Amino acid sequence: MPRERDPLVVGGVVGDVLERFSSSISLKVTYNSKEVSNGCEFKPSGVVNKPRTEIGGNDLRTFYTLIMVDPDAPSPSDPSLREYLHWLVTDIPGTTGTNFGQEIVCYESPLPTMGIHRFVFVLFRQLGRDTVYAPGWRHNFNTRNFAQLYNLGSPVAATYFNCQRENGSGGRRFNIKINT
Repeated sequence: MPRERDPLVVGGVVGDVLERFSSSISLKVTYNSKEVSNGCEFKPSGVVNKPRTEIGGNDLRTFYTLIMVDPDAPSPSDPSLREYLHWLVTDIPGTTGTNFGQEIVCYESPLPTMGIHRFVFVLFRQLGRDTVYAPGWRHNFNTRNFAQLYNLGSPVAATYFNCQRENGSGGRRFNIKINT
């Protein structure tokens, strides 16, 4: 897919959370029976419980780390808590899912109060088992710095969805001056 049309680039995930990368493994994230696809929308009531995940690969001896962040916290117009860490699972064997890994930061369901938020899942290949540890905070988490600290390299997969409060409407807020 040309980079200009890559939904991670168009949605601002590349830039706000990640550098450009090439996916090399499959990542399937499902809430109830609805699969997350880049830019799809979920309401907070649909993401209360942690999702089911399926990670590709072909070797149970290869381990992965899955990170879920909100780069738009507390609001897209003022993301002063960027990135807010919602979930962190390590030591996930290839060909399995997060149920087989170690949840080191428990799942916190998305509950945006203002604007449309992006919730990003990023998958990294670990150098080995028991090589990634929990950060001491959730707000102002930085996926790039975390990956560098634990020698995770570039992501191997990523996907994201949009979410806004249950009775929310409208899109991201931009200040546009119209001359009349």
